[in-house]
Amino acid sequence: MSAPAMTYAVEAYNLSHASENKIHDDTVAQKLGFSGGLVPGVEVYAYACHLPVARWGRAWLARGRMDCRFLKPVYDGRSATVTGRETSAGLDIAVESEGILCAAAAATLPAAPSGTPNIGGYPLRPPPAERPPADETSLAVGTVLGIRTFVLTEGLAGQYLRDVRETDALYTREGLAHPGQLLRLANLILRENVVLQPWIHTGSIVANFAAARVGDELSARGKVTANYERKGHRIVDIDILLIANGSTVLAHVLHTAVYRLRQLAN
Repeated sequence: MSAPAMTYAVEAYNLSHASENKIHDDTVAQKLGFSGGLVPGVEVYAYACHLPVARWGRAWLARGRMDCRFLKPVYDGRSATVTGRETSAGLDIAVESEGILCAAAAATLPAAPSGTPNIGGYPLRPPPAERPPADETSLAVGTVLGIRTFVLTEGLAGQYLRDVRETDALYTREGLAHPGQLLRLANLILRENVVLQPWIHTGSIVANFAAARVGDELSARGKVTANYERKGHRIVDIDILLIANGSTVLAHVLHTAVYRLRQLAN
């Protein structure tokens, strides 16, 4: 007999309603054909992360993996249900809202840590003083991207836990950063380097290498690996390392986003 499914329910919250990315603004998103402002994909990822952490604990934060794809929007104030089913490899995870499959993910916990990526392979480059528009030139393959470092304070960590309605006490008890908050650094790679129209994060493949702690100085280094068109959308793939204190690799992320929606193409 197969193991019963794991489930977790959360009231979705659009904590980026006032952000520069107007895909999270109700009025703009509705003009683009959505029901309202989209809850950021990084927060949908955060909801999905509840189950592997419940299943494997802190070990998943230190060496777990997740491949997460965002299929349909999750909207502010609506219920999101996360379901996890055991497989021979780990957990297959679905995030549904109002009966619609919004995200699909596969989470695993390798038996042993894999080789940590070499920070030296990811050049350090601060964001430009003046950001160029996001296009095929500013996001050309091979472009190196970085963010302004910042310290994860207790206040920032605690507020994020409240924003994503996280119920697992592990983070507060051990002073750890939530994986959704770390994945937000991958979004910063785009936001701090180019000027974007409304854009959508469509998926991330995340490999964890260490748990981040309150008090760590966080940074991200990335490089564009692909820039292409699909169904009229312009899409960018970015290879990113998330780093603590300039020397500890927290996670390796393959981050995908639609940076120019077909509705806004010239």
